[in-house]
Amino acid sequence: MVAQVSARGLKQYQDDRFGMFVHWGLYSLIGASEWLMFHERYSVADYEQLAEPKFARDPIAELADACRDAGVRLGFYVSFVDWHHPAYRETFRRRNDLVWDDYVEFLHGQIRELCTNYGDVAEFWLDGYWPVTWPWLQFPNWFVPGGDFRLENAIELIHELQPDAVVMNNRHTEPGPGEDVQGYEGDVPGENTNLDLNVTPPMREALETCQTLTSSGYGFQRHDHHYRPPSELVAMLLRSAAAGANFLLNVGPSPEGEVARPARDRLAELGAWLRVNGEGVYGTRAGRLALSDPATDPPAIAGVAATVNPKSGTHYVHLFDGRAPTTIYAELPAGEHADSARATLLHDGDEVDIAVQGDCDTLVVTVPAERRGGLANTVRVEVA
Repeated sequence: MVAQVSARGLKQYQDDRFGMFVHWGLYSLIGASEWLMFHERYSVADYEQLAEPKFARDPIAELADACRDAGVRLGFYVSFVDWHHPAYRETFRRRNDLVWDDYVEFLHGQIRELCTNYGDVAEFWLDGYWPVTWPWLQFPNWFVPGGDFRLENAIELIHELQPDAVVMNNRHTEPGPGEDVQGYEGDVPGENTNLDLNVTPPMREALETCQTLTSSGYGFQRHDHHYRPPSELVAMLLRSAAAGANFLLNVGPSPEGEVARPARDRLAELGAWLRVNGEGVYGTRAGRLALSDPATDPPAIAGVAATVNPKSGTHYVHLFDGRAPTTIYAELPAGEHADSARATLLHDGDEVDIAVQGDCDTLVVTVPAERRGGLANTVRVEVA
């Protein structure tokens, strides 16, 4: 049986709830997609030339030091697909008299290096293990592996050397042995809005959503000036948290390693919002209140979500766009009831109206339009 992350590591990962995804590589120098080598059909020799003016230091070591100084936990992306290594692609293996095991040994060696050279690791984000997907079917010379990745051995190595690190494998199917987090690329669990990539229902306690700040890819795109608005980003953060998922928001730094001003501005807005409302996100789990609009029949609702703090039992109701009604029904979980309740709007610290109705199992929360403002509004709900 393949090991899983430690209980401590799993809890810490779920408590984090919000993180940054960063894509920065040779493709950034050109300001094109992270799949540049494939899209433009670069030869290995030509692509290697992009590394000539690089600063000849270990950027991962410097990033690890900076994260440690800032109290930020660091994770690593690992691609199983490798267009550069002379043993990955079949034509290269023949040309270099290599076998598939030469690549697998290199891949596992890279994982060992990441596990041992940079201190504590929070997450390993594995990519490129995509059985029977379009890249493999249409472009076998670039994508199809020459044998077994020995995936379970790689995951076992991670759990042995970094027992508190979670493993997320971006396979778009049911998670495999040793995989701790189930990922939903560009999507919130259960929504399936991204090219039908995320049809698999949640099968892990820990879930994850990743999304790009821009519209056209993960790496720095020199000509992409379309940045997602902060309201869209905070809504996705809240929908993810309400589904029990962490939210990784991607940035693609420039060739100089700088985050573009529009991206910095959006991250700053999210940071300011979280400083006020973060208690409804950090340390929470999927909401346990069933929300509905009393004005609709059958019951339906849009623009709201709920989370809960599992330690205190405090509920949070989030209103993140104009579709959120003034009055919201919040059904307590089956078998629970409330003798009294209190609701507080986090951004001003003042209470809003809340009533206990039904058989003491329905809360009625009212947040007037004049009390709302900013990117989203979070209401702390305490029941007794």
